[in-house]
Amino acid sequence: MNAIITVVGTDKVGIIARVSAFLAERNINIEDISQTILSGNFVMMMMVDLSKSSKALEEVKTELAELGDAMGVSISLMHEKVFSAMHRI
Repeated sequence: MNAIITVVGTDKVGIIARVSAFLAERNINIEDISQTILSGNFVMMMMVDLSKSSKALEEVKTELAELGDAMGVSISLMHEKVFSAMHRI
């Protein structure tokens, strides 16, 4: 099962490291990643594989939001099918 994670906020040291460590601790594999800095704002999108995750999608979603709050960024997780449906033209 794939999902999309987005991270948006003011750029600071360690964002990628903390999010990656969080995922690794839950056995969630990063399939693809893209990140950029836009006028001092950090923007990252990841496709992740949750098929071997030690936690359910909703629990991971909640924990990622809490991690984002602690880091001062916005982190969201959405099932790949929902993301694709929302962005279909």
